[in-house]
Amino acid sequence: MSSHPTLAVLVITKNEETHIAECLESVKWADEVILVDAQSTDETVAIAKKYTDRIFVRPWPGFGLQKNFGMEQVGSDWILILDADERVSKELSEEIQATLSTVSGETVAYRVPRRNYFYGQWVRWGGAYPDYQIRLVQNGKAQYNDVAVHENLLVNGQIATLSRHLDHYTERKITDHFKKFNLYTTLAASEKGKVQNSVSWYHVICNPFVIFFKTYVLKKGYRDGTRGIIFAVFASMYTFVKYTKLFESHVTENNE
Repeated sequence: MSSHPTLAVLVITKNEETHIAECLESVKWADEVILVDAQSTDETVAIAKKYTDRIFVRPWPGFGLQKNFGMEQVGSDWILILDADERVSKELSEEIQATLSTVSGETVAYRVPRRNYFYGQWVRWGGAYPDYQIRLVQNGKAQYNDVAVHENLLVNGQIATLSRHLDHYTERKITDHFKKFNLYTTLAASEKGKVQNSVSWYHVICNPFVIFFKTYVLKKGYRDGTRGIIFAVFASMYTFVKYTKLFESHVTENNE
């Protein structure tokens, strides 16, 4: 590796015209920007072309596989992996650059704390913070697994932790929840079905209640006020719909 390690930023997209400019604007300082687009029908690619010519348009194979493809295109020493609705804060960009200039041979990846913003405000409680994410990795030292949703980055080596924040503007309006809700609960139900063969009434009733109690009470979601209770309710709804879809799939299979 060179004495001055280079950094690539990787972003995967699908119809992200409202987010992508701010995302790429926050990483203009990187040596390389790679965008893998899943055949967007909006202006995502046109906007991204203002920031990089390393754009790959291809069908959607799944979260992990799409990111793995993007990492295979990287020529830099290190990779910073972002979602389109994330922003690298000025403080984090400075910390990354300082860290890479002094990184030892043992550390091959870094996790970063993520601030999740709901409806324009940072939600600190309910398990929403610090929400550590492994996003900075040495090229060739990590790969995503192939699961339907909430893919994991598998790292071959030592992981350290940065202190500055990655900002995540996940839901700007209440309606933003529902744009992803149906897809993500379907994927989660499918993934859960690989390890769970049956669904009982207590999965549908009790599990969502437990999630709400943990999020709102045990993890102090109530300290975020109205946003805290909305966050907890949506977490509970996610669990309810996931198990309901899994129940429906089992019923369908048994009737065939």
